Amino acid sequence: MEQSEHYLRIEAGRTEAQYWRDLWRYRELFYFLAWRDILVRYKQTVIGIAWALIRPFLTMVVFTVVFGKLANLPSEVPYPILVFSAMLPWQFFSNSLSESSNSLINNANLISKVYFPRLVVPTSAVVVSFVDFMISGIILIGLMAWYDFVPSWRILMLPVFVVIAFIASVGAGLWLCSLNVQYRDFRYIVPFIVQFGLYISPVGFSSNIVPERWRLLYSLNPMVGVIDGFRWAILGDDSQIYMPGFLLSMGLVLAIFITGVGYFRRMERTFADVI
Repeated sequence: MEQSEHYLRIEAGRTEAQYWRDLWRYRELFYFLAWRDILVRYKQTVIGIAWALIRPFLTMVVFTVVFGKLANLPSEVPYPILVFSAMLPWQFFSNSLSESSNSLINNANLISKVYFPRLVVPTSAVVVSFVDFMISGIILIGLMAWYDFVPSWRILMLPVFVVIAFIASVGAGLWLCSLNVQYRDFRYIVPFIVQFGLYISPVGFSSNIVPERWRLLYSLNPMVGVIDGFRWAILGDDSQIYMPGFLLSMGLVLAIFITGVGYFRRMERTFADVI
């Protein structure tokens, strides 16, 4: 009686169709990595997940004091709401870059031993940051209640801009985690990018204060369009969106995402060897 044998063959050159199907097949690994990172982030901390509220809240307070009180920048809405409506997407984006850029290195043992679509790793790191983003939204709701601020119908469009922020975070994260595997210098560059990006993004102030002749150039920062979109949806202020700059930022977000996926896929087969 013949006994059949089954072998699992791991190939470097899997077809595109197989690869994208495998993303669905390995969805449980995706959930596991995301949940593990959420637990590890707040393990053995005194106040636990409340850190997701404290960090953006304190940053909002500092920006409100510096730009709203000392610099006395104009705002038609309560300044804390103006700041926090931008702080939400920025914190999500910056946390995603920090987490996803190191995600492949942190999971080196798993990557070098087991086959699975490596795209699972950085995207699960973005999902962890998205959980913080959702928790931080509690602060915005509290600020609206405190200042008796009622958003307009545009708040219904907020999920669209959340998706755009997610796409921007995944695209930039794929670029940085791929480069970090090849060039370990990026572990030092990413914190600088995050810090510098905070200053050149309209977080503590409105994009309206940028002179008209510079707004298109300013919109080369893709987060400008994302932040302006959030403020348009939350504050209901048409002046928050400079349409040529917004379209430029959205085009850059899409380009970063597409090229990020392409570069990640091109470098993916070398990750196990380099790590």
